[in-house]
Amino acid sequence: MAGNSGGPWGGGGSSGGGGGNRGNNGGKNGGGGRKPEDPQIPEIDELVKKGQEQLRVLMGGRGGGGGRGGRGGPGGGAPLFTKGTLGLAAVAAVVLWGFASIYTVKPEEQSVELFLGKYSDTGQPGLNFAPWPVVTYEVIPVRVEQTENIGAGSRGGEAGLMLTGDENIIDVDFQVVWNISDPAKYLFNLANPRTTINAVSESAMREIIAQSELAPILNRDRGAITARLEELIQTTLDSYNSGVNIVRVNFDGADPPEPVKDAFREVQSAGQERDRLEKQADAYANRKLAGARGQAAQTLEEAEAYRAQVVNEAQGEASRFSAVLEEYQKAPEVTRKRLYLETMEQVLSGVDKIILDDTTGEGGQAVVPYLPLNELRRTEEN
Repeated sequence: MAGNSGGPWGGGGSSGGGGGNRGNNGGKNGGGGRKPEDPQIPEIDELVKKGQEQLRVLMGGRGGGGGRGGRGGPGGGAPLFTKGTLGLAAVAAVVLWGFASIYTVKPEEQSVELFLGKYSDTGQPGLNFAPWPVVTYEVIPVRVEQTENIGAGSRGGEAGLMLTGDENIIDVDFQVVWNISDPAKYLFNLANPRTTINAVSESAMREIIAQSELAPILNRDRGAITARLEELIQTTLDSYNSGVNIVRVNFDGADPPEPVKDAFREVQSAGQERDRLEKQADAYANRKLAGARGQAAQTLEEAEAYRAQVVNEAQGEASRFSAVLEEYQKAPEVTRKRLYLETMEQVLSGVDKIILDDTTGEGGQAVVPYLPLNELRRTEEN
């Protein structure tokens, strides 16, 4: 009875019978039995036998009492497979098939379904059904942005060295951000998508740099180069039916090679200083030129005004002379005296005068005092 209590199956089955306990009769124990004080260790054959009995019970049979009668052979026992067992097995198979055929696609993903290895359909986010094993699927992240770094940070110090159109070498470092627009094309048309995108991006950048000069690349044309590079990469990948969409291109840097960087910066500084001095000279020249042009315009305006004044005065004098002539022809004596008085008025009005009167009784000339209004006016003004 010690064999029954020491078994791992909790007493199920019997150790009696012809082949009940091979471990006690020799064979693997060196031909002798165990000592009474030794622990009861079940043999492998006993464990296998008890496992078979338990499996028969689970499959709808019943455990055997002992010997070989419990195996469901001609000696008696229930059949190994029953209708209930087959039904449960069928249900389990259907459940397992359903689990293998139904799959979930996340919102940022799409699936590609293959019918006998050939493209069949594209699965959308949510639950999808692909009857296994006839239809298989592969889930691809289509909205996840992936990056390719080209330049000094990707494959070494010389990876970004490119030749410009004016035969200068420049070190370019840029990043291409992309995602998947068509998972079927992406899966079947590109053997190695990342390598292809990397090679196409580098080739496109080399083409653009080879058509540009060094100074614009370093100073002002980076935005235009970025837009042109993105368009060229997308066009090339579309020609491959790659199913790849270029989200953006980050132009991180464009510098001269490291061995000549310091000398190049000195040249750039000298060029900037030259441009500054040229701009200062242009500003001075423009300022002086504008002043000279303004002075010339002012002189021309003054000359034009003087010309107009002289012409108008001459025309006025001519008109006045014609009017006087007409009056002179009508009354010569009156007109002559009038002209004399007007002329004397103009002559004497601006000079200092002393009036001599010869109308005295002695027949001599006498000085006639007068009120010096002009002198008084000058004194008041001073």
